[in-house]
Amino acid sequence: MQTHAVKVHPSKALLKREDQLAWKIAGVAADKVAVQKDVQEMIINRIIDNASVAIAAINRKPVTSARQMALGHPRKGGATIFGMPTGKRFSPEWAAWANGTAVRELDMHDTFLAADYSHPGDNIPPVLAVAQTMEKSGRDLLRGLATGYEIQIDLVRAICLHEHKVDHIAHLCPSAAAGIGTLLGLKQETIFQAVQQALHVSVSFRQSRKGEISSWKAFAPAHAGKLAIEAADRAMRGEGAPSPIYEGEDSVIAWVLSGRTQADSKGRATVYDPTYYNVPLPAAGEAKRAIMDSYTKEHSAEYQSQALIDLAFRMREQIKDLEAIDKIVIHTSHHTHYVIGTGANDPQKMDPKASRETLDHSIMYIFAVALQDGRWHHVDSYAPKRAGRRDTVALWHKIETTEDPEWTRRYHSQDPNELSFGGRVEIFFKDGTKLVDELGVANAHPNGAKPFGRADYINKFRILTEGILTAREVNRFLADVQDLAKIPAGELHVLNVALPAGDLAEGKPGIF
Repeated sequence: MQTHAVKVHPSKALLKREDQLAWKIAGVAADKVAVQKDVQEMIINRIIDNASVAIAAINRKPVTSARQMALGHPRKGGATIFGMPTGKRFSPEWAAWANGTAVRELDMHDTFLAADYSHPGDNIPPVLAVAQTMEKSGRDLLRGLATGYEIQIDLVRAICLHEHKVDHIAHLCPSAAAGIGTLLGLKQETIFQAVQQALHVSVSFRQSRKGEISSWKAFAPAHAGKLAIEAADRAMRGEGAPSPIYEGEDSVIAWVLSGRTQADSKGRATVYDPTYYNVPLPAAGEAKRAIMDSYTKEHSAEYQSQALIDLAFRMREQIKDLEAIDKIVIHTSHHTHYVIGTGANDPQKMDPKASRETLDHSIMYIFAVALQDGRWHHVDSYAPKRAGRRDTVALWHKIETTEDPEWTRRYHSQDPNELSFGGRVEIFFKDGTKLVDELGVANAHPNGAKPFGRADYINKFRILTEGILTAREVNRFLADVQDLAKIPAGELHVLNVALPAGDLAEGKPGIF
């Protein structure tokens, strides 16, 4: 890997194209390096994973709305939409919109956490939709997805968006554009313009994950995927983009991130922060392996709760009477405390009438339910009746989080064997005794007690699609996807998963 220093440059500096981050990203995307075997296998795992959570969410309201919007854009020879018959095709950007929303709705697919947050599996819907439309092969898809994962993860390693209250799709949109560039074999110049356009249009803010969290949390990455396809389309037609989009005087870094230290009376940047963002990218000819550093979710909840759910399961075995608990303190990282803990200062995170999207961003609620039930279910654990149970609310309100500098350090560690997303839990009982335990990573994490392998991904698919898909469709999809590298050009529609006729929900009408 090569590390690239990225900072703001005044317009008069005339920053050379080859010194711009977007150009370097485009160079990685245009590099025709082979996809290594273990990376291919992991990409297949994540395609299975995406299909699992998408089908489990297929008739939820946001997914139904996104799908019905997409149905207004049929296209002969286009892309497939989850749940729909494979013979029906749609414009790729709208298929990516529908499928991306389905994948994201349950918050149960893959994750990578470093300087910022990400769900790199969000790259799959837009890249796959373009691959189907442009009649590409399984090998082409593998190359495109290896790039999408690589670029998003490398940006997440280096550039923190959330400290400036910017949503993490600002890394996803450029990565999806780069992945599409690799998929289609576009030239570096074209990918460069697509990446810049993608970033320019995808900066949005974290209010979508604050307060009363709405269904936009599911739509947001789908929107980024849609925008990435449109950016690539414009660039392929010879259109340019704002440049330099990362380093320019009025760029994203200059005015939204850590690029400016002060402004004059007219609001113009006058002093630039000398701080660099050090972005790692593969060198020319180097394999794209970032997907191997990401991890999926066993439980349908915010990733930073995964290890704590497993820890709750373990601790409950040592508790005879949950009513005897006086207080629970979760010592954890800065991110966990301030995003899903009491440090967020969100009263909604303690409200039994909060939305599912809010509850899955409340570690207090999640830990209480996991401690009581000893299981986690993507539907049952969030049901309004479950959230409103009197004993659950009482236990939930006894839980607080606190930032522990050591857990924050481990959260940001560059050592993969030390990197941790869990915490230490102290349970205080009314009789004065105390139970203490800790867990650094979830059981399903590569360094966890039971790392996810192909059999686990397949089992997750079977569990989440039970009662929704026919056994024949389940077996057909699993056979096709595991043979991805051999799928010929024009046949990637086999990666769609269709429900029996009449089983798809219909929502309210709109414009499309």
